[in-house]
Amino acid sequence: MDFGRIQINLEALRKSQNISINKLACRAEMQRTQLKGYCKNDVQRLDISVLARLCYALDCDITDILEYIPPKKNTEH
Repeated sequence: MDFGRIQINLEALRKSQNISINKLACRAEMQRTQLKGYCKNDVQRLDISVLARLCYALDCDITDILEYIPPKKNTEH
């Protein structure tokens, strides 16, 4: 069964604030490789402490970073 998915919109947010990956990694006190995973939406398990640091570093709300994408509606019953 498809329950939808969580989309990480960090790359778009980072670009909209014109901040480099290096600068964001420094501000959020995380490794660049970990940050790149979040930017590429390539994370299996979200770390709430990382999300809190990203919200702080980008001065944003969690809903600016995460978005719920509902499942595609199945027309068959």
